[in-house]
Amino acid sequence: MFKVDNEKCIGCGKCVRDCFPADIEIVEGKARIRNITCMKCGHCIAVCPQGAVSTDDYNMEDVKTYNEEEFSVESDNLLNFIKFRRTVRQFNNKEVEVDKLYKIIEAGRFTQTGSNRQDVSYIVVREGLQQLKAMAFESLRTIGKNMLANLTPETMAHKRYAEMWLKMYEAFKADPSRNDRLFFNAPAVIVVTADSEVSGALASSNMELMTNALGLGTLFSGFFVMASGASKEIRDFLGIKEGKRIVTCMVIGYPDVKYSRTVPRKTAEISWK
Repeated sequence: MFKVDNEKCIGCGKCVRDCFPADIEIVEGKARIRNITCMKCGHCIAVCPQGAVSTDDYNMEDVKTYNEEEFSVESDNLLNFIKFRRTVRQFNNKEVEVDKLYKIIEAGRFTQTGSNRQDVSYIVVREGLQQLKAMAFESLRTIGKNMLANLTPETMAHKRYAEMWLKMYEAFKADPSRNDRLFFNAPAVIVVTADSEVSGALASSNMELMTNALGLGTLFSGFFVMASGASKEIRDFLGIKEGKRIVTCMVIGYPDVKYSRTVPRKTAEISWK
């Protein structure tokens, strides 16, 4: 429940104006939260100049007071940071510290979600990585064989992927340590699940930025997402909750490659109306 400390509240109405579901009103010069249409988004906590609003739904220790020095990011630096990011497929043989994995997840936890559903969950795989990898290769092999056995004009464009998955499987079986073309021997994987694909994708994007800020590298494994979609064994192993879908799989480790510059991209397609 969200509540107002009347001794701190000055009745300025900022929380009323910023409350999208219109759940706050001014009564006798004080803000009153009805907790009827409240989305629990916390805007009232953030906007109150007196710190008069709190909630017992979340941990109030998460709340930090804004100051420019700690919260601001220079726009050109941010854009360069985004431009410089690269998908990493070469990793050092070094474990990723648990506190860094937590920090990556924190970047996802504080990402916006539709209607403030906060429906994103995270599965960290480290100890069970080899088992998960083997199941994923088996699933990709099955998908590839089925695809090649039932080619149609519509699926011909994906034929090269099917052939690739079979080769990846055979190479992995021959030498699992040298021929891991799925997780590239990275020491950790974070599987992001959500009710909404949009929520999971937004969280994953912020998580990637944090990964890079921590000096780590990541690969979004679309192959794994496909493999898990076709394998109940994988979903059971991960303990995917009912209603959740695997949105992304972030392969994480310390890069064994150093990039020296950004790369070009297509010109943005923009329409001004």
